[in-house]
Amino acid sequence: MIVSAYQPYFAPFPGFFQKAVRSDILVLMDSVQFPQGTTWLTRNRFKNDQGTLWMTVPVWKKGLGLQRINEVRICHEGRWARKHLSSLKTAYTKAPFFEDHLIFLERIFTEEFERLVDLNITIIGYLMAQLGISVRICLLSELDIDAREPHLSLEVCKRLRASRFLAQASAKKYLDKEAFEGAGIGLQSFNARPPVYPQLWGGFVPNLSAFDLLFNCGPKGQKIIARG
Repeated sequence: MIVSAYQPYFAPFPGFFQKAVRSDILVLMDSVQFPQGTTWLTRNRFKNDQGTLWMTVPVWKKGLGLQRINEVRICHEGRWARKHLSSLKTAYTKAPFFEDHLIFLERIFTEEFERLVDLNITIIGYLMAQLGISVRICLLSELDIDAREPHLSLEVCKRLRASRFLAQASAKKYLDKEAFEGAGIGLQSFNARPPVYPQLWGGFVPNLSAFDLLFNCGPKGQKIIARG
């Protein structure tokens, strides 16, 4: 049983799904602390004729102190959602498979999700389905674990009876290798390799949101992720 973990990012990059497809269970770390600075939980990159197109979901933070990710609420003031949808339509109107996903995009940018985590998990579930990834998704908040790293990932593995934990090579230095070995759980390194595929608007830009892959490659995105 291979377990991996990621925070529930907004419209994640392909590496997120490359890791998921190599796992039996993907744990979304929804109950850890929400970062105080910039974070992939609220923003991601797309592409337009000007280059990189950043999209950010505004959230309520002022005066709320430290929050867990699953406590963060979306700010629906202003017209940001309508602007994001319009920007995507302008940027990808010529993409071969953009129309296939327009109904979903219109839904997520018109439905007023209260919590950020609900929006992000809805998007992640959609992208998983479109990329043909059948990994079991589990929320950290469902596991009733009271721990922090370097012990949190190990406790997650124990609870899920994992035989291996798939971790980014850069993250392994924060984990207790001896504790994993003592528990009989192998630590396996993972390095995402940005897949190269046809894009609109000039030279290739790696690690955009996986939506960019779907808009440009459609069903072929499944094989591109799998071989990454």
